[in-house]
Amino acid sequence: MRVSVVLCTYNGERFLDAQLDSLLAQTRLPDEVIASDDASSDGTWARLQAFAERAGGRGIEVRLQRNPANLGYVHNFEQGLQAAGGELLFPCDQDDAWHPRRIELCVKAFARDPGLLLLHTDARLVDAAGEPLGRRLFEVLGVTAGELTAMHAGRAAEVLLRRNIVTGATMALRRELLAQALPVAEGWVHDEWLAAVAALVGRVNTLEETTIDYRQHGGNQLGARKRSLGERADAGARRDYREAMAAKMCALAWRVDAGGLQPPDDARELLRERLRHDRVRTSLPRARWQRIAPVLGELRAGGYARFGTGLRGALLDLVGPPGGRDAG
Repeated sequence: MRVSVVLCTYNGERFLDAQLDSLLAQTRLPDEVIASDDASSDGTWARLQAFAERAGGRGIEVRLQRNPANLGYVHNFEQGLQAAGGELLFPCDQDDAWHPRRIELCVKAFARDPGLLLLHTDARLVDAAGEPLGRRLFEVLGVTAGELTAMHAGRAAEVLLRRNIVTGATMALRRELLAQALPVAEGWVHDEWLAAVAALVGRVNTLEETTIDYRQHGGNQLGARKRSLGERADAGARRDYREAMAAKMCALAWRVDAGGLQPPDDARELLRERLRHDRVRTSLPRARWQRIAPVLGELRAGGYARFGTGLRGALLDLVGPPGGRDAG
């Protein structure tokens, strides 16, 4: 299987060399590297040009593209993915470092399962200097044993229509997914969108090994950290999160209804149930006593268990401040 690494950069000279070195240290080298630079103003482009010469000497085809104006990381990744010619695509962040067997392990997983559309892995968290923080990505995300079991059993849609646990820096996907998934819907980040679409129309799985050092620093576009107690208790933040998730699910459902996605009947029904759950929670009355019936009804219907945090989410909806619509 031909492997393409899709590297997106923007003013990344501080950490880029470590990532580029890690690509050349792979036990299974990539066949192609697409590097899409989003109008960097630092030394990133020069580093990419130097890398192209080094990689070419190892038999790796490197194609560099430079945006004349900043597209933003979502559209830059879209562009890079579309330019890649490999059967397996590996999105690559500029500030991480891949473990030597990352490509090898993922290629073997896809070879074992011809129906696998997307794979993601765990990661080791490191600080700006590359020193381990003593935590893994799945630990910080709170990925549960039940979620991992569901992913391995082919029930990824049950997990990913509840919440995203897939991080793009650890992802690999079959190129055929792009035909249904692109363009990324408004309001979604590219990695969570690709994972959700793949879970609806095919199979997504999890490799529980760490395959990258996921660098945490002040310049991350998207990092990994535990929410503070204050953030978890913030009713406004919960409400905003719930409404944002409802909007995302509507965008996903629209893509299905428009014919862009062709999920099987059970996945369609699961998405409909998620939309119904969101409608209940985003339309709760302002008066707390008026919320009792819809919240208890949704609790009995199992919506809080499948798409929220169970009884905790129901209690938060019941006792939240005037205006309701708290996410749990």
